[in-house]
Amino acid sequence: MPITRVETEITGRKLSIETGKIAKQADGAVWVQMGGTIVMVTAVSSRESKPYGGFFPLTVDYRERAYAAGRIPGGFFKREGRPYEHEVLNSRIIDRPLRPMFPDDYNCETQVLASVISYDNVNEPAILGVIGASAAVAISDIPIREPFGAIRIGYINDEYVINPTVTEKENAELDIIIAGTGEDIVMVEGEASEISEEIILGALKVAMSPLKKIFELQKELIEKAGKPKREYEPVSPPEGLQEAITEFAAERINGIIGIPEKIERGTANRALMKETIEKFEEQYPDSESFIANAVYELEKKAMRRMILSDGKRIDGRGGTDIRKITSEVGILPMVHGSALFTRGETQALAVLTLGTKLDEQKIEDLEGESFRSFILHYNFPSFSVGETSRRFGPGRREIGHGHLAERALTPVIPVDEAFPYTIRIVSDILESNGSSSMASVCASSLALMDAGAPIKTPVAGIAMGLVKEGDEYVILSDIMGTEDHYGDMDFKVAGTKDGITAFQMDIKVPGIPSELMEKALHQAKDGRAHILSKMAETLDKPNAELSPYAPRIVIIKIKPGKIGDVIGGGGKTIRAIQEETSTTIAIEDDGTVFISSVDAEGMEKAVSIIESITHEPKVNEIFDGTVTRVTNFGAFVRLTPAIEGLLHISEIEHRRIDRVEDVLNVGDTVKVKVLDIDIDSGKIRLSRKVLLERTGSSGGRRHETRRDDGNRGNRR
Repeated sequence: MPITRVETEITGRKLSIETGKIAKQADGAVWVQMGGTIVMVTAVSSRESKPYGGFFPLTVDYRERAYAAGRIPGGFFKREGRPYEHEVLNSRIIDRPLRPMFPDDYNCETQVLASVISYDNVNEPAILGVIGASAAVAISDIPIREPFGAIRIGYINDEYVINPTVTEKENAELDIIIAGTGEDIVMVEGEASEISEEIILGALKVAMSPLKKIFELQKELIEKAGKPKREYEPVSPPEGLQEAITEFAAERINGIIGIPEKIERGTANRALMKETIEKFEEQYPDSESFIANAVYELEKKAMRRMILSDGKRIDGRGGTDIRKITSEVGILPMVHGSALFTRGETQALAVLTLGTKLDEQKIEDLEGESFRSFILHYNFPSFSVGETSRRFGPGRREIGHGHLAERALTPVIPVDEAFPYTIRIVSDILESNGSSSMASVCASSLALMDAGAPIKTPVAGIAMGLVKEGDEYVILSDIMGTEDHYGDMDFKVAGTKDGITAFQMDIKVPGIPSELMEKALHQAKDGRAHILSKMAETLDKPNAELSPYAPRIVIIKIKPGKIGDVIGGGGKTIRAIQEETSTTIAIEDDGTVFISSVDAEGMEKAVSIIESITHEPKVNEIFDGTVTRVTNFGAFVRLTPAIEGLLHISEIEHRRIDRVEDVLNVGDTVKVKVLDIDIDSGKIRLSRKVLLERTGSSGGRRHETRRDDGNRGNRR
């Protein structure tokens, strides 16, 4: 296979896609490069269709090789292990625009692997992974509707920046990833600092031109190196099955679709499903999955027809109506903050814990190590949808939903200087019927205020849906699970009263026009305002006081050169302080010291000890020091745990003394005054006698009484 390379320029940087050099046994393999960042993407699809299960068997895996950035993995084994959270999130970013591009009747197991093999610390690899996934499938013999591109847009200093560098992105008010063909949008995901809908819509318009370029680049690659698309056995039901089931079940489906309660509707649906399978399984053997799908298709058509024709939804709402909302705070007495948020049949319990700097989460990626002080974890137990399942760790969906909610709240979290806590929120979904991630945003916002965290303003989230047939469409506010499942779009938007903070859009059709996105955004703004008003009825601002069970934190500053004195050899000093005062102490490299404890007295004591260790004596300052050594010329006195000074024998008493031990011994406490500090050596000269009162006459000079009998003894 000859090596084929195509390239274009995106805002002054060269984007290239190459095939024919690597992984030639894969169905499709490309090497996508921008600058010094390279992502290798492969696509392989089985030749045999899997039994129809209603969900296309696509696996997307994005992984970063540590060698790409010249790093050796941490841990005992020194090799890459299970994927990090950001790798899971990037896998989802690739999966979401790719999945709807496969034909509906294609059901062969397909795997797309994206590996970051070179990283230049400038060009982010996630975008190249999306482009590579599209290109790898497009040039292979695997069927795909059409290729697509991806672009990142930042809004920095009131300007749109295409594919901002890692450094530029740090100052962005908007960070959005857009996938599409240049005509239609396939996927949107991003975060923002309370920006307007107009700025997001502007980003979508800016993205169209580079997306079109990337789309045309892949078309060029297909013409030069694309394989003919394979013949495959379409997954389709037996002939006549759909018509027979429609005649048997359509009327009952129309009745079931009008049941507003999820449990009752599900019960009726299962009963009809069982009856339908029993009726047709003999006539259509080995077709249980097709029979079930036929019933689902009837329900889907009935729901969409009711929305488009009658303007009515399953639970009787109109397109813009929001379900009933209730919320409570402080429902768990022993935790630092808690809230229960219920919207219709979706319910989230958010519980907040305040920790110290030592509780920050360590993050490892190609850019190195970093630490995160705000963490949101999302759990979706099976009982929330009335099902049973084995308990495992969090899946990709749970990680993705938690990250979206965390993104939504991050812009309002106070900075360390104002609130020096590590914040962890756990959102447990107790009941689910649509948009549990947005319920998590609302519950978590209330939990933050309940804990007394001084957030800037409350945040709420809403999920928007779409039903579209030809040119006719209806945008739905606050979608339920069935509307998500049978609809064409799931567009989640979170934000404050002042603007948007996070958003994510998935679609089940090849693309939607930007004009439709504009209407969805403005409708979401109205829904978000309504939800915020309902939350404000429960709690509209943070509580003034922290929970009595939360640690209190004091911040003090010391000179960086004094950090070693506080830590001590092998950490001996800092451990002793923590044990003595029942506190937790963390020290930053710049000398910022975080002291936390639930005991105010212990915290004050720890502050006092650290201040004494790091205190630098000044001339004329007075100390209660401790004698540490005695010599024939004076005594060494410890002024602070790290500093000693010399009390010369001549400065101990106003009178002459022959031996230091006649006045002072090791361990004695002595009040001394700093006479002088040598600038070069740092040696400190002390005096005790200047603090003692003189006795006798002559201006206070002390005199000894002498005998006048002429016998003055030996005058050696």
